[in-house]
Amino acid sequence: MQSSVGFLAELVEETVIGIQQSLIDAVPNLIMALVFVTVAYVGIKIVLRVVRGTLDAIYPDEQDLIVNLATTVVGVFLWFTVALTLLNILGMGDIAASLGTAAGFIALGVSYALSSMIADTVAGVYLLRDPDFNPGDRVTADETTGKVTDIGLRKSRFELDGGETVVVANSAVEKKWTLEDESLATATADESSG
Repeated sequence: MQSSVGFLAELVEETVIGIQQSLIDAVPNLIMALVFVTVAYVGIKIVLRVVRGTLDAIYPDEQDLIVNLATTVVGVFLWFTVALTLLNILGMGDIAASLGTAAGFIALGVSYALSSMIADTVAGVYLLRDPDFNPGDRVTADETTGKVTDIGLRKSRFELDGGETVVVANSAVEKKWTLEDESLATATADESSG
């Protein structure tokens, strides 16, 4: 019985000493990780402020969606990079490499699943930047003719001659659209009402 208690006491003592030594060995890495996260936080805030300021200077206020989207994408990539680097600093490089690879495959799957939404968003950016496609213009797009009332990142809205609103995906609009002559639209509307 005495030997069991002695063995147990020795086991507990070795475990406590092992935990203490592990904590002592981990302190420099934890301090380095804390300093890294602090510097990364400040750096990312500065980078995002510069990105937002630059994009705000390029895009007008009504195209704030593009600025917000681009800033969010840059922020996500920066924070993901910080997380992987932090894992590496803490001695978990294998986990960081696995997460990086897994994130790549997940991003590939998500981009494939959302390909039509991504196509609409990219087309929306082009339409928002196009000086010939503006709210108030009379446009024919995707077999729809009407006045452009709103251009979003994914969809554009058209008001038809009868007052109905039609929503068309930006990828369909961007493929082929035609700016109509306003004087013809007014004459046609006057003929149909008279």
